[in-house]
Amino acid sequence: MALIVVPEPPFEAWLTALDQQMARSAGFFIDRPIVVNLAAMAGTDDDPAQILAALEARDLRIIGVEGVEMAALRGTPWFGATLAASGREGKQDKFIDIPEAAEPSPPEPPPPEPARRPSLLITRPVRSGQSIVFEEGDVTIIGPVSSGAEIIAGGSIHIYGTLRGRAVAGLLGGAEARIFCTKLAAELLAIDGLYRTADHWGHGLHGKPVQVWLDDKELRLAALE
Repeated sequence: MALIVVPEPPFEAWLTALDQQMARSAGFFIDRPIVVNLAAMAGTDDDPAQILAALEARDLRIIGVEGVEMAALRGTPWFGATLAASGREGKQDKFIDIPEAAEPSPPEPPPPEPARRPSLLITRPVRSGQSIVFEEGDVTIIGPVSSGAEIIAGGSIHIYGTLRGRAVAGLLGGAEARIFCTKLAAELLAIDGLYRTADHWGHGLHGKPVQVWLDDKELRLAALE
C-alpha cells in the first residue's frame, strides 16, 4: 500500500521532524512506495523539485506526486509523476456560445484524416531505476518492466512481459489511453491523472494478462481472455 507523505510549511522544520521520526522508526520507510502530497506547500517560496529532492535524499521511494501542477516539475525527474489521488485535478469546463438563429451554412468539407500518433518500441527489459518517458504517443515494451522502473506515455502502453513497476499512460490528457500487460504485478497504474496501486485491485488479477482503461472517470481493470 502506498504511504501518503504531506510536507507542511515551514518546510525545514517539517523536514527536521521527519528526520527525528525516521531515526525513531528505523526501517519504517524502507522500500515503501511513497506518494508525496504538496498541496500544503502551495503559495510558499519552496521549490517543489527541491522538496522532492530532499525527500529522495533520505532514500524515500517516491512513486507519485499530487497537489502540484505538472508544469512545475517539467525538466525534473518527477515530471510525469504528478497524479490525482481521488480523481483528476480540476479542469474548467469549456462552453461554446450558440447563436439563437443562424443562417443555413453550406456543408463543411470532411475533416482531414487524423495524423497517426507516433510510437516508441523498446525491445529490451526495463530494469529497476530506469524511466522511459515518451510524451508524443504510445509505448510498446517487449520484455519485463522491473520493480522500481517506470513507463510514462502520452498515449497507451503495451507491455509484452511482466509489469512490476509503474505505468503512467495518457500523460497530457489522454482519457482514451489504455494499458496492456501480459502479466500484472505492478506497483502503480495511472491514466490521465487517475491512479491505483496494487492494494486497489487485490489478488484476483495478480499475475494475469490485464487491460486498464478509463470508464466515466473511473479506472477499470479486467483480465484479458
